[in-house]
Amino acid sequence: MNNGKVTLLSAGPGDLDLLTIKAAKALAAADVVLLDDLANPDIVSLAPRARVIRVGKRGGCKSTPQAFIQRLMQRYASKGLHVVRVKGGDALLFGRAGEELAALRRAQIPVDIVNGISSGFAAAASLGVSLTHREHCQGVTFITAHMQDHGEPDWAALAATGTTLAIYMGMSRIDTICAGLLSTLPLSTAAAVVQWAGTDRERRLVTTLGRLAADATAAGLGSPAVILVGNAIGEANARYEAHDDMAHAA
Repeated sequence: MNNGKVTLLSAGPGDLDLLTIKAAKALAAADVVLLDDLANPDIVSLAPRARVIRVGKRGGCKSTPQAFIQRLMQRYASKGLHVVRVKGGDALLFGRAGEELAALRRAQIPVDIVNGISSGFAAAASLGVSLTHREHCQGVTFITAHMQDHGEPDWAALAATGTTLAIYMGMSRIDTICAGLLSTLPLSTAAAVVQWAGTDRERRLVTTLGRLAADATAAGLGSPAVILVGNAIGEANARYEAHDDMAHAA
């Protein structure tokens, strides 16, 4: 009897302490680990009996083809092995999990999902702000700046929703993103960039939408990063300004 299966495992933003207990149990039971490039490589220490195969996928870099990753999952699961596909952040957000789920189900391979913390949440936690705030907005929109046809989302329409915007994979297009958002939002709209959110390499920038592109470029910020835009992010501005006032007073 073939007991092979696949687990799509969310590795979170990088801090292994943020993994769920369910994730740790799945890794401990894994026969094969397919390791995403953005996941903390030390996560393999939690899978002592597994064969580790690195299947890096990074925008603008040489990447393992998606179809090949799906074939690997099917190949090893068909041999009766427990395959854990480790994805950075949350597996269900911009991780192409939908394609992998469809392929595995077509092949009649059992698959389960372990949720995790996306970098958008890690970025907000690092800044000490809430992505929603009843005085500022009633929602948050998670959006990728890269569409399949290489086009861009309708930034003006997204700005008009009044939600906090958590923009993934947008650093290479930050100028056009800002221009699109500024067609609807004022220059003074709060904005931030958090690079490598939730890791020991993390860098933060808190500014306004009118200065976002120039400030991010001047700071040398790049991918992987999350761009946060909206009035709720203004709480971070207030926090940093208060910190600066206290530092000057001291």
